[in-house]
Amino acid sequence: MRLVIAKCSVDYIGRLTAHLPPATRLLLMKADGSISIHADDRAYKPLNWMSPPCRLEESEGLWKVVNKAGEELRITIEEILHDSSHELGVDPGLVKDGVEAHLQELLAAAPQTLGQGFTLIRREYMTAIGPVDLLCKDGEGATVAVEIKRRGEIDGVEQLTRYLELLGRDPLLAPVSGIFAAQEIKPQARVLAEDRGIRCVVLDYNALRGIERDELTLF
Repeated sequence: MRLVIAKCSVDYIGRLTAHLPPATRLLLMKADGSISIHADDRAYKPLNWMSPPCRLEESEGLWKVVNKAGEELRITIEEILHDSSHELGVDPGLVKDGVEAHLQELLAAAPQTLGQGFTLIRREYMTAIGPVDLLCKDGEGATVAVEIKRRGEIDGVEQLTRYLELLGRDPLLAPVSGIFAAQEIKPQARVLAEDRGIRCVVLDYNALRGIERDELTLF
């Protein structure tokens, strides 16, 4: 991972155009080829970004990041204040607590709880950025990725969104839809999920433990 703190302006040229005027920002380049631009007041969300696959062309005072669609992120560098690279190695991924792990086990044993005709393809289906909790087929044979949380918040929706983006590039799986399943889903997370076409499912843990009393609430 490369971390650069620089005084820069940013222009996005593609289906839409966007401009960030000059300011001091963090530029984060990851081993997967992605690049994101961060301010100090926006929590985890970047001001702008380019998802992989993309290529970085560095020249004096100007970085160009171009994706396969020809969209371009232009970063005009006025001054570099810090530039460092770090080898992070392979991340073991998020370790779920006992309840989340058990929810995954229960739903894997009875995927039809998520919808009529659902069947399980695999638990912990591995992607380049970590494992999807459940990969299923729905009643029409379409692929569905399921992310399971005890408490559903925005970061879980973002996590599932990244999985869907990667899975959707696999012609053997595409198109891939998503289900965000949790015992409790925060209103902001629900709005974001539904805006991205992700279905939300509220889980009753006690009912699932007696799975024959299927009492899932679907939204």
